[in-house]
This record gives sequence, structure tokens and C-alpha cells, in this order.
Amino acid sequence: MDTLISLISPTQMVVAFVVALAAGTVKGMVGFALPMILISGLSSVLSPDLALAGLIFPTLVTNGMQALRQGRAAAVESVKRFKVFLLVGLVFLLASAQLVRVLPQSVMLLIIGVPVMGFALMQIAGRNIVLHSANRRVEASVAAVAGLIGGVSGVWGPPTVAYLTALGTEKTEQMRVQGVIYGLGAIALLFAHIGSGVVRAETAPFSVAMVVPAVIGMWIGGKLQDRIDQSAFKKATLWVLLIASANLIRRAVMGF
Repeated sequence: MDTLISLISPTQMVVAFVVALAAGTVKGMVGFALPMILISGLSSVLSPDLALAGLIFPTLVTNGMQALRQGRAAAVESVKRFKVFLLVGLVFLLASAQLVRVLPQSVMLLIIGVPVMGFALMQIAGRNIVLHSANRRVEASVAAVAGLIGGVSGVWGPPTVAYLTALGTEKTEQMRVQGVIYGLGAIALLFAHIGSGVVRAETAPFSVAMVVPAVIGMWIGGKLQDRIDQSAFKKATLWVLLIASANLIRRAVMGF
């Protein structure tokens, strides 16, 4: 606990809890964006590597909840269907995770901010690519991009969501598939960043603490899902992500 206090102030901890609660609420409603909101919000008050460490355990737990919502058998079927995506993404995630400790902070902020901004702008503009059937080359390419981004920033949702949306995946299945892909990716990310040094005895307690507000947020999001227009809420979320990513890019370019 003393080590955790030395890494993060009480004010920063309160901000981190609020960000995790908001991230969990959004994920409970739309099935994604928890790592994006966490890394964007936490990086605004913490160092990028501590922010990355903070999102790993809540991402792991909440995606496990999402993946198993329809039972283990349905989750296994999703793994079989998207095995190419999972395998390619895993390889690239493990490789890129080792770059975290050597990349300058400004580069990390750009790697986090640019993909998030690109995804938000694409969704807000309504520019969605349509794929009429699964293509292994496209699937492997998207997985490689997702893995590269995910290993460095903990965010692999944007390309994954774009791919599933382009396939026209049914809503319930898409929620489950996202949970499976993100959940298995989170397991890989955990071990990758134990190896990179991001997750260690000093930072792990912070990440574990973030699980509580994230899970509470998921519960709130689930309750709100049937009461609030999901499309409007998703648009509002995308605008928040756009602003947050713009702030990260500003910090990378201007240095403050």
C-alpha cells in the first residue's frame, strides 16, 4: 500500500476511480471502449506506463464477464470462428508489448491517441466498411493492427469493432465475440506486460483496485441499456473519446 501511495496521490486515485466507473458503464451498454476510456482518462493524470498497468486487470475481469454471458459453449464457438484473428493478434500483441519500456512518452501518447481519434472520427462520420463474408487475409491484417496497437497501449478495440461491424455481426453475437477477443487479448496482455515490467509488484495493486469501479460501472451500464437510446449514447461516447484522444495528441506534440 505504501508503494501505491508513492506512485499515485489521493486526488489522482479519485480521478482514476471516476474514469474506471465511467468506462465500465459505457462497456456495460455498448460492449466495448473500456480500455480506450481508461487509457485516455488515466493518461491525462498519470504516466502512460502506469495508466497502461491500471487498465489490465479491469479489462481482464469485465471481458470475462461479457464473454461468458451466454455460457461457456457459446464462448468456445466464438473462439473457433475467430481463431485466425485471435492467433495473429496474440503474436503481434506479445511482440509490440516489449516496446513500452523503450518508447518515449510522446510516442506512446501518439500511438494511443491517433488510433482512438481515427476510430471515433470514422464512426461519427458513418464511414463503415462493409464485408459480405469473412476473408482470412483481411482478418489477419486487422488482427495484426489490433495486436500492434494493443501491445503498446492496451487498446485493441477500434480495429476489432470496425471488423465485426463490417461483417454485419448480429448484436448479441458481436457483444460475446468482443468479450472473447478482448478477454483472451487481456490475458495475453497481462503476461506480456509482466515480461515488459509494466505490471509489477508496485503497479499491480493499482490495477486490481480499478476492477471494483469498472465492475460497478458494468452493472450500471447493463441496467441503463434498456432505458436509454443506445445509438445516441454511443454517439456521445464517441465524442468524448474524440476529445480525450485530441488531448493526448496535444500533450504528445506540445509536451504538457
